Amino acid sequence: MNNFELYNPTKIIFGKGEIAKLKNEIPKDASVLLLFGGGSIKKNGVYEQVASALEGHKWQEFGGIPPNPEYHVLLKALEIIKKEKITYLLAVGGGSVIDGTKFLSSAALYEGEEPWDILAKRIRTEVGMPFGTVLTLPATGSEMNSGAVVTNDKTEEKVGMGGPGLFPQFSILDPSVVTSIPERQIANGLADSFTHVLEQYMTYPVDALLQDRLSESVLSSIIETAPRIMEDTSDYKSAANFMWNCTMALNGLIQKGVPTDWAIHMMGHELTAFYGIDHARTLAILTKNHYTYNLKSKQAKLAQCAERVFGITEGDEKEKAEACIEAIEEFYLSLGISTTLSSYTDNFEGTAQKIAKRFTERGWTAIGEHGKLTPHDVEHIVEMSY
Repeated sequence: MNNFELYNPTKIIFGKGEIAKLKNEIPKDASVLLLFGGGSIKKNGVYEQVASALEGHKWQEFGGIPPNPEYHVLLKALEIIKKEKITYLLAVGGGSVIDGTKFLSSAALYEGEEPWDILAKRIRTEVGMPFGTVLTLPATGSEMNSGAVVTNDKTEEKVGMGGPGLFPQFSILDPSVVTSIPERQIANGLADSFTHVLEQYMTYPVDALLQDRLSESVLSSIIETAPRIMEDTSDYKSAANFMWNCTMALNGLIQKGVPTDWAIHMMGHELTAFYGIDHARTLAILTKNHYTYNLKSKQAKLAQCAERVFGITEGDEKEKAEACIEAIEEFYLSLGISTTLSSYTDNFEGTAQKIAKRFTERGWTAIGEHGKLTPHDVEHIVEMSY
């Protein structure tokens, strides 16, 4: 097991009807900016619950944060924060709204001239404006971690950021909200959380017994929950498991003491930036081919996953590893998610070369758990995904 430090100060408030507890978590003297997305919270009853809980607080709102939170939209919210002397942010939405709020938390206190530099120059956020979240769309785990990803439509980039100053002070998780989520977004949440675990688990053994078992349990729970929540979003038990699976998949716990990959995400972000493909679906496009291309270095963990998660016991290690890759692919397909780039765009020729060029320009020349994947390798993996 590798050395590690574990820090996660986010308070989780989980369960039906818990949005009302919001009133106890935000300082009474705070000037609050409520941030949300396309307006679904005003149709499903969440907005009313939040507004009721904020009674007695000074607050205003900013809506319209798009999926894959867009930089220039967020700048409009930043203007309000500075003009109105906002002191506390409240994200009510899914990962995109929460990620956008994390950027604003950092940008509100940033002393540089261009806030995009926080992302472009990978500036770590040590202290941000305090914020909390009300989760409405389980998927990214952003409600309990310190990472975020922001899109710049003008430059066709999708870039990550992070730091200890970007943990939510609290996050309210009420599984009842899952009832109103469209099937496509449910599928995305399942695929996204599943791949989050794979990125932290599907590397190579370091004798971290508990971390492996934790990852495998989350994977197994996602697989078990998937058909139930896809069939009936009003099933509270399934919704509760779905929501907590997504949070546990990326709250930092399962990656401690083990090597992690994240190459799938790095490539996938480029597909979203170029084509606007849902984040989870870019991961599904790339996973099989990434693992096939890197079969030799990942074979032991793939075979272990085959046995422990998918119940595959026949064959030698290589055969089990190959069967695991196919089982992962089948899981994505069972969610109704296509796993080839050509399923989403006809304009895919040259994509692999563009992504490889970007990686080279950014200095991303040694990625993956071994630090050996080059832009040339990335080009091959993306081409395999056409």
